[in-house]
Amino acid sequence: MISTLERTALKEWAVLAKAMGRGDIIAMVRKGGIREQRAGFSVRHDRFLLYPTYFHEKATELAPRFVERLGDAGAARPPEGVVRLSLVCDVEAVWEVRDLDALRAIEREHGLAWGAVESRFRYRDRPGVQVVAVRASRLTSPAEVPEARRYAGCVSWVELDADVDVGDAAPVLAPDALERRLAALAAALGDPSPRT
Repeated sequence: MISTLERTALKEWAVLAKAMGRGDIIAMVRKGGIREQRAGFSVRHDRFLLYPTYFHEKATELAPRFVERLGDAGAARPPEGVVRLSLVCDVEAVWEVRDLDALRAIEREHGLAWGAVESRFRYRDRPGVQVVAVRASRLTSPAEVPEARRYAGCVSWVELDADVDVGDAAPVLAPDALERRLAALAAALGDPSPRT
């Protein structure tokens, strides 16, 4: 039986978390935070809360269709010292992408500008990124948790100090719509990487 409690969270720009919550995107292009430079980013969990962050949000790195929404995400920012969590994500597929051109075909499914994708791909002279496709579900009521100091900084994964009940979360996208979009990602990127 799957637990209805979750405390693992993945940090993502607030504007892109909102886009995922609307069903505008289903994927993230990841390389790793500064504190993960040696090992890089890895998908360590099958399910996680999406932790909206305002750290390093840059209009120049957003897909043009999301730039105007950057202010909306900031306006909805919770009070200082509080993290507002409204989405839980189940990992549907992960691709290790070593061909930069293949990423052109999936621009509608993530929220980054091409320059940001290219920069992440080439970061630290180790060509490649991971594309993580998820099924996002919205909590009936957002959970607000105190922001511990250890959550701060350029790191992808955070273990929260307390569990969040995600039992009432409802999928953002209908199953058939999500399956079509996952199939389009697979058509562009090939078979997903095996998961352990």
